[in-house]
This record gives sequence, structure tokens and C-alpha cells, in this order.
Amino acid sequence: MLIDSLRILSRYWLTRHGRRWMDRAALERWQEARIRNHLGWVRQQSPFYREWWGNRPLSEWREFPVIDKQIMMEQFDRLNTAGILKEEAFALAFRAEQTRDFTPMIGGTTIGLSSGTSGHRGLFLVSREERLAWAGAVLAKVLPGSLFGKHRIAFFLRANSNLYAAVGSRRLQFLFYDLLDPLERHLDRLREQQPTLLVAPPSMLRLLAEQQREGRLSISPGRIVSVAEVLDPLDRRYIEETFRQTLHQVYQCTEGFLAATCAHGTLHMNEDIAVIQKEYVDLELRKFVPVITDFSRMAQPMIRYRLNDVLTERSEPCPCGSPFMAIETIEGRCDDLFYFPARDGKGWVRVFPDFVTRALLAASGDIEAYCVVLHAPNRMEVSLQVADEKRPETEKAVANALTGLCDRIGCRTPGFEFTAYAFRPGDRKLRRVERRFGLDFEAALIR
Repeated sequence: MLIDSLRILSRYWLTRHGRRWMDRAALERWQEARIRNHLGWVRQQSPFYREWWGNRPLSEWREFPVIDKQIMMEQFDRLNTAGILKEEAFALAFRAEQTRDFTPMIGGTTIGLSSGTSGHRGLFLVSREERLAWAGAVLAKVLPGSLFGKHRIAFFLRANSNLYAAVGSRRLQFLFYDLLDPLERHLDRLREQQPTLLVAPPSMLRLLAEQQREGRLSISPGRIVSVAEVLDPLDRRYIEETFRQTLHQVYQCTEGFLAATCAHGTLHMNEDIAVIQKEYVDLELRKFVPVITDFSRMAQPMIRYRLNDVLTERSEPCPCGSPFMAIETIEGRCDDLFYFPARDGKGWVRVFPDFVTRALLAASGDIEAYCVVLHAPNRMEVSLQVADEKRPETEKAVANALTGLCDRIGCRTPGFEFTAYAFRPGDRKLRRVERRFGLDFEAALIR
């Protein structure tokens, strides 16, 4: 097991941030060969994909029909190649959630359960070989310093997994921190472990940074990595100022390990693992929904899988020179795009989450934390963490800024309800900008 882990880890270390390829064209030629070979195997092993693609030649894979989470879950039994039934997988995953024991597997395959922030919980399957490959890919791209150095990793998530257990070795001390545990337990364990690598959702990193500033925590990790939630500029600044270092990111979800930051802090898609096709939501603003074809996933193939996220493509090449696609920001879920009635009464106006964030942060430098929830097209709740003596003027400034945004984009201004900010990391992911109503036409608008 250890020899296999080191072999796979070393292979991914050599391809760290795309340094194996001289240019973009060389990367794409390599991808094409890997994908064709992978799709041939998937067509043989997965009854769903075999029927989904029909007799189309593999050379036309870029035009194959897309799938999404709903299709994947509906066709779960026939899509996966491990012979695992959805009913038994859900039973095991729910039992793990309740007991907090995440070690049981089905025939050597790890079963995971997504957090379900989109309203639909998804299952993911990972074989032993895929667990080792995942560990190699992640560690190669996030470890500070040499692969052969000693590292103490603190990893905060809602649920543990055999995926993460694959990381441990004599040189790599890996400790899982359950987000459902009380804060005091986290602080005690961190003080004892003194991690060299700290990985957590930004809401937890922000909380730990607050504890560090208050003197209740004293750690000096060599690298800090944000995962699982959208990284807000306000949180980024607070965390970086507290720990005096660049905050890195990993973009990972049920669908796979999709991106990681380079030494310059730029988020690059992991195109040594998957091809990313772009369905533009707004071409001029470089905002798109990714459609991924992962040529490393075997137990649960992800071919032309449309995510529910909106990403913003970087406009300039990254100084690191990587041929991998560079991302400026992860906007969040498509479901959190705001829609307001147009002022002229003709349809709807779409507003991206970062528009709301920028307007709010530009309104006042006194805002310490915030959350904006659109409950209905005419009702917006704005939760602010701000000093009591600053609250009246801050709320007025925020209302003026959001009204100004609506004026500029030609939509009707909703009513504002201001509340006190309150959030603690745990079972629910933090979404700084969130929409809580649906629109029948929004899928068509996005696509």
C-alpha cells in the first residue's frame, strides 16, 4: 500500500501545475489520447453511457450529450462500473453520517455523500486505485515544500472519508477535524498538532483566524488552503493578514478534484485529470459553467458532466507559465444568481454574486462579515457584522450601494431587511450571496 502510494504520488509530483508540457497544444494532444482510451473503456463497462452515446464515434466525444447530477443519480445503478446499487450506497452513506464512522466500504469502494447545498444529495464512488491517485494529485499540488519532507496536515470537513485516510504515512501525519465538533476541541487539537498544512472551509479559517488574533490559538502553518466554500474577498483578506501568508485554494466537489492554486495564488483547473469545456453564461465577462470530462474516474465515470457552478476565466496568463486554464474567481452555484424584474417591465435582469459582493464591500470598510439572501425578487435580507455605533450609517451606505447597482443594470430595487450576522461552521456551508427562490426559466437563461 505504502509503495503504491509513493509511486503514484511521485508521478503526480512530476506533473505539478502542468510543468510536464511545453505548451497548451502539447497538453491538448496528450489529453485527447487519454480521453479516447478512457472513453473506449467506459463504453464497454457502463451500460448507461453505452446507450447514452449510441453508435457515435469516440472522435465526436466533445459533442456527446451532457449529463448533470439529476441524470447521474437517476441512472446511478447503470452508470457506475463497480456494480453498486444506489439503495445500498445511500444506506451505508447515511449510516456513516449518523455514526461519524466513515471507514466502511462496499467491496473496496469508498462511498461518499455530497453536502446537498443544491437541494439534492449526490453519491460518489472511489475505488482503491482512485483513492491513491487522488492523494497523489492533491498532495502534489498543495503540500508546502518537498514531497519527502515531514508534514502535519489538519483537514477540516463536514465528513471524513477513506479518501483522506489514503494520505497518511510516516512522513505525512494526517488528522481529520470534524466540523460538527465543538470549537474548543479543535483549538486543543491544533495547539497539540501544530499543523504545517491547514485545510478548511473559509468560514472555519475565518473563525480560526479570529481565535489566533484573540490569543486563544497560536499556530504557524507553512500553507493554508481554502476548500468546500466560495472564498469571499473579505474573508481572504482577514485570513491572509492574520497568518501573514497567501491563502491558497482547492476547488473540489462530488464530481472530483478540479483545481488548485499555483505558487502565485492563481487557481488552475487540473487539466492533467480532466478536460474542461466552457458553456458561457456571459462571454464578455468571461463567466462560464464548466462541463467536465474526467479521464481518471473509473468507478463512477464523469463524461460531459455539467456542473452547477459559475466560474470566471482569468483574462491574463498566469506568471507561473502553466498551460492549465486559469480561473479568476469561483462565483458559486448557478442557483445563486440573482434575478430582478427589469425596470421597463420587459423580463428579468440577471445579477452575478460578485456584483453584489463588490457593491457591498465598496459601500463601507467597517463591514467585518456579511450574508445577502434574496428571498424573493422584491425582498432581500442583508446580514452584517459591524460595530454597533457604525451600524446605522453602514446599513444606509449598503442600501444606497445596492440601489445604485440596480439603477446601473436597469432593474427594480428590492426591499432591504437588515439583520445581525450570525454563522458558525458546521453541517451547513456558508454562502455569502444566496438566492432562496426558484425560477422556471433560469436553466434556459444559463444555458
